[in-house]
Parts: sequence; C-alpha cells; structure tokens
Amino acid sequence: GDYNLFEAYNGKEALEVINSNNIHLAILDIMMPEMDGIEVLTEIRKERNIPVIFLTAKSEDTDKILGLNIGADDYIVKPFNPVELTARVKSQLRRYMELGAAPASQNLLVIGDIELNDSAKEVHVLGEKINLTPKEYGILRFLMENPGRVFSPKEIYAKVWDERAYGAEGTVAVHIHHLREKIEANPERPRHLKVVWGQGYKME
Repeated sequence: GDYNLFEAYNGKEALEVINSNNIHLAILDIMMPEMDGIEVLTEIRKERNIPVIFLTAKSEDTDKILGLNIGADDYIVKPFNPVELTARVKSQLRRYMELGAAPASQNLLVIGDIELNDSAKEVHVLGEKINLTPKEYGILRFLMENPGRVFSPKEIYAKVWDERAYGAEGTVAVHIHHLREKIEANPERPRHLKVVWGQGYKME
C-alpha cells in the first residue's frame, strides 16, 4: 500500500508532526538534536499507543531500549536493509490496524477488576484508564482471551510479535514485568497475571 510520509529534522519537530497529523507509526532515530528519540517516545506515550520503531547505530543501544520501560515496539540497527525496515513497518502497522478487527462478542474482556475494551483499545483497572504500549496490550488481550491457560514465552511472542521467537524469554519477561506494574495493585504479589514456573504465564 501507499504510505503518507511526514519528515522531521529534530525531535521537537517530530513531536509537532505527530501531534498535528493522524500518524499511525513513527520511526525515531535515538540520536536527534533538540530532543532525542527516547524523550520523544516518552512524550508520544503520554497520549498515543502508535507503534514506534527506533533506529540505532549501535547494537548495545538495543539493550537500553528494551530495558527502559518506554514502550518502543521494535528497533533496527544501522546500517540496515530498506526491505527489512519496510517489512517491520508493515508488520507493526498490520498489528496496530488489526487490533481493531476483533469480533464484536470479544470486545469486552473482564478479569477481576481489569477490564479490556477491544473496540476502544482501552484497559481500565478499578475504573481507571491505564496506558499500555501496543505490545503490552497484545499480551494482556491474548492472556485475557484465554483465562487460566498457561502460555510459554515462545507462544506469547509468536502470537503478539508474530515472528520467530528469537530471544523471546527475555523480551516477554520485560513486557510482563511492565504490564504487572501497570495492572496489579501489588506487582510483587500479582493477583491476576501469574507466572507458572518453568512453563509460562497466565491471567486468572
């Protein structure tokens, strides 16, 4: 399909573009003048859950990106193949758009005081709206659609990332950790998002 491309030459400009247009995906360089990519993403996440792909020159940055709970959906290390970037963009956009395509009967999922409204793409805990990244949302929805069932990190990764599970355990664990911080009253002793040691995760 055709993409409508908006360019920005620094982080501040990028935010202005995102705030004044109907943007569905952002590709951010980590190193940008005015505001760096991480600052820009932090601002984006206050308002939006659009997919964000980071460009980085150093592979060691990738650990930082994943380790920071800032909600990057993917990253690509320079120099990269444009075909690979396009494939990642397509995959992220497809998932973002598909999130709105669940059947009507599946639109409201409730477990305890956690309520997921799939039409509005919103999650409320005790009536309060929680901001989740697209990946966190995907994991939560998948587990809430299958209450009580245990899924391995590989299964969760395959479902939510839609890719082969390379390094799945660590990536999924980081997202589960962030998800708990947001939806559990006491993340250390979760009531709903449970680990089954040696097997995986479940919602109950």
